[in-house]
Amino acid sequence: MITALVSAFLFVHGLIHLTVWLPHDSTEQPFNPRHSWALASAGLPQARVVSQAAIALASITAMLYVIAGAATAAQSSGWTAAAVLAASVGLVLKALWFNPWLSLGVLLDAGVIAAVATSWPGSLY
Repeated sequence: MITALVSAFLFVHGLIHLTVWLPHDSTEQPFNPRHSWALASAGLPQARVVSQAAIALASITAMLYVIAGAATAAQSSGWTAAAVLAASVGLVLKALWFNPWLSLGVLLDAGVIAAVATSWPGSLY
């Protein structure tokens, strides 16, 4: 039961990155995922390259979370490395393109790292 819940969480959290960061027609987003406050502060123009970097980081994060979820479902010990990598890339993404709407995602990524660091839940180890 715990394995299935953790695996589902990792899958869903990863796939949510794609729904937030991939381009869509809706203009009702609470923030602009194409604008990086950090890169703008560094003097980099908010060009297509910045948008592509956001999409690339979100895609990598999603892929790593899906791998972590699949490894968890398969009860492979490699899930921990994939989960920590996914959370780390996700934190970099959210730091460079931060908006208060992403706070829950930051907490979830930090929680994944904390869970792996403390070997929680124990039944997965």
